[in-house]
Amino acid sequence: MNKPADETLSVVVERELPYAPEKLWRALTQPHLIEEWLMKNDFKPEIGHQFSLRMDPQPGWNGVIDCRVLVVEPNKTLSYAWGSLGLETAVTFTLTPTPTGTLLHMEQTGFRPDQPQNYQGAKYGWQKFFANLEQVLGRID
Repeated sequence: MNKPADETLSVVVERELPYAPEKLWRALTQPHLIEEWLMKNDFKPEIGHQFSLRMDPQPGWNGVIDCRVLVVEPNKTLSYAWGSLGLETAVTFTLTPTPTGTLLHMEQTGFRPDQPQNYQGAKYGWQKFFANLEQVLGRID
């Protein structure tokens, strides 16, 4: 059976972390911390703010991801549009307090079926970014 053309895929990563939502929020919204776990950026937690994430250029790619802040609910939800190389997705972080810390749920939605390389790259990349994020959280107060 063929998938409908409008069906999209999502990458979901979930981790329960032994830190308060406020600490995770800082790591998700402060540019110097975002740079440590994700990429260089000019992020501001303001709805509508356009920013870019930058990494070293790769063959066939300038290393820039164009983003726009969609949702800001401090210590709860952060979402931004993520566009690069014809990819138009949205990344949403949801923080849920738990008895021992915070459940961090990240979902990147909008991968088209004709973008398997982008989808697989995101699946791999977010695992690496989350490992970096956990190291940053362990270092900051």
